[in-house]
Amino acid sequence: MDFRHLGRSGMLVSEISYGNWITHGSQVEEDAATACVQAALDSGITTFDTADVYAGTRAEEVLGRALKGERRQGLEIFTKVFWPTGPGRNDRGLSRKHIMESIDGSLRRLQTDYVDLYQAHRYDYATPLEETMSAFADIVHAGKAHYIGVSEWKASEIRAAHALAKELRIPLVSNQPQYSMLWRVIEAEVVPTSEELGIGQIVWSPMAQGVLTGKYQPGQPPPAGSRATDEKSGAGFIARWLAEDVLTRVQQLRPLADQAGLTMGQLAIAWVLQNPNVSSAIIGASRPEQVRDNVKASGVKLDADLLKAIDEIVEPVTERDPAKTESPAQRP
Repeated sequence: MDFRHLGRSGMLVSEISYGNWITHGSQVEEDAATACVQAALDSGITTFDTADVYAGTRAEEVLGRALKGERRQGLEIFTKVFWPTGPGRNDRGLSRKHIMESIDGSLRRLQTDYVDLYQAHRYDYATPLEETMSAFADIVHAGKAHYIGVSEWKASEIRAAHALAKELRIPLVSNQPQYSMLWRVIEAEVVPTSEELGIGQIVWSPMAQGVLTGKYQPGQPPPAGSRATDEKSGAGFIARWLAEDVLTRVQQLRPLADQAGLTMGQLAIAWVLQNPNVSSAIIGASRPEQVRDNVKASGVKLDADLLKAIDEIVEPVTERDPAKTESPAQRP
């Protein structure tokens, strides 16, 4: 496993991190989830990403139990706050009230005294940014989080937050966007701004919800048991990638993966890691062997001709519009 600095901070993270968005507490049983975490640890992954909203807070609990007994100083544990975690009007968003209550809930569920990175899961247009950043500052200064990050924020929002973080003397070091060969909306604005400010990307869905593994065939129904068949935990997210033209072009990547000596999934992960602004790529898994397979993308260097060939294949179905980086206009 190779390691990278998280943005311009001094903290190193595994360039492949393990996330439990869709799986833990919902899609797979806890024994399987624990086995996946152990496979991640055995494979050299030290960075684990979750959020309070995942599986209605159960994902944090599962991860906390799976990591219990591990040397805490050898791990980087990330979580997030924004989406609803209860029925109340203040059980959501980035108000001071919700942030201060949410960090304590996350720490309790994760069975830790602090998280290494606490992230704003979306931008909250109903809360002044000064209020949000002040609450984050208090959490950092209290030792409950070491670093602050955001997720799916626009370049202008990242810039404004970074200025406040500098005034408040807290390290805003990361953004967590969706990023893959098929979804490149951060490249035009978010990445240049982040490079200027010393902010690194922790990217999610590098395999486009599994479509870039090549297991979804054009003209064929989704494989039984795949994410596309699970209405509770993934079918809605993957639907955009199941168009015939997308699936056809993805299959054209197979010879390139073979040429590089990689599986298609490994090629997809290695591709996002070629971007120097990417600090880590998040993978998920429902089986330990998926983890062991995906981590082989760490340290892979793709040559310029291969990258050009990939671009030529996927460009007609690639999304690049910066406006696609967005947060809800109103709190959910």
